[in-house]
Amino acid sequence: MLSTERDLKRGGERFPIPSQGEVEGRLLMFEVVAVTCLQELLAKTDPHLVFRLRRKLLRNLKERCVPLKLCADDEKAAKEFALQLLSAALEEAEDEGRAGRHNLRKSS
Repeated sequence: MLSTERDLKRGGERFPIPSQGEVEGRLLMFEVVAVTCLQELLAKTDPHLVFRLRRKLLRNLKERCVPLKLCADDEKAAKEFALQLLSAALEEAEDEGRAGRHNLRKSS
C-alpha cells in the first residue's frame, strides 16, 4: 500500500521491503504526475520552456546530490538518467497531447 506517512519516518521504519504492487503504484504515480505537469507546461507557447526546465532539473539534481556525497560517476549517471526520464516524459506528454487533439477533431 502506498504510504506517504511511512516515508516521513526516520530509521528502519522508513525502509520496509515494498511489494511489487507498491513499487508499480509509485512508478505509475510518478509517471502520471510528470506527464500531466509536462502537458500543462507544453500547452504554454514559450519556445524556451523545455530548455529552462532541463537547466533547472540539472541544477536541482546537483543541489540534491551534494548532501549524498555521490562520487563523480554516480552523479553523472544520475544526471543522465534524469535527462532520459525528462525526454521520455516529454515524448509521452507530446504523444498524449497529439492524441487528444486528434480525438477532438474526430468528435467535431
